Amino acid sequence: MSVFRRRNGMKKKYIVELTELQINHLQSLIRRGKSGARVIRRAHVLLLAKEGKKDHEIASMARCSASTVQGIRQVFSEEGFEKALQEKPRSGRPEKLEGKAKAHLIALACSNPPEGQALWTLRLLAGRCISLDLVEDISHETVRKILKKTK
Repeated sequence: MSVFRRRNGMKKKYIVELTELQINHLQSLIRRGKSGARVIRRAHVLLLAKEGKKDHEIASMARCSASTVQGIRQVFSEEGFEKALQEKPRSGRPEKLEGKAKAHLIALACSNPPEGQALWTLRLLAGRCISLDLVEDISHETVRKILKKTK
């Protein structure tokens, strides 16, 4: 799969060679349109790369960057057909509150509000989480998102 070859006098590092079965699978993915947009774009990139198009041409046709095309070629060459179609999971930011701390916030929101207040506000809940040392800092918006997920 991963070979150095000369094409038009230039060295091409990641060559995409597909079997008939793989080509049919990619065409089927594109035709059905049921997969995610990123999977369909990757399918287009692989098919165009198989046709021998240059990275900048593929990027223009698939409406992505040339580095994206190169990355898809590289994953195909190094990890295989299925991995080239699927994205690696993204790490994202870790949650502010987890486990017991999140349960404590939810219990707090369900409890009686503090003296002098008619109800818990998001800002009051955020402040109470900080004063109880559940978290070092937290915004009222983060509290809202946590409480919204538990409904």
